[in-house]
Amino acid sequence: MTNVDRLKAAFAAWHHSRGADHQVWLDLAADGFVLRSVADGRPGMEFSATRTGRGAVLDYFAGLAADWEMLHYSADEFVADGDRVVVIGRCGWRHRRTGKPVESPTVTLWRFRDGRAVEVFEMYDTAKAIAATQPD
Repeated sequence: MTNVDRLKAAFAAWHHSRGADHQVWLDLAADGFVLRSVADGRPGMEFSATRTGRGAVLDYFAGLAADWEMLHYSADEFVADGDRVVVIGRCGWRHRRTGKPVESPTVTLWRFRDGRAVEVFEMYDTAKAIAATQPD
């Protein structure tokens, strides 16, 4: 199985579970896995602070699920070069407290070692996401 195959399966499971299946990411992650986000823990997006280790990844997903409901997540393009994979897609989320939906393009940059993910950096429209956390 290639790294792209692993990611395609994980993103499909993530989409079909509407973000409830965190195990797909743990199964993919190596010990010492690092998860970084362009939001980097900003106010309203605290869950997005850098996480290191498989247990910390669970904290990320717990925070995400507490604040956001996944509407959809599609990983549309996969570009691989050696141990790196870029995933380009779209996502939709609804902030649980405000009820505001957000649609955004996404890009995730993955690095693998021996078939396990060791690092990911996610990018999305942080301005829209942060705005959705604010009540009217």
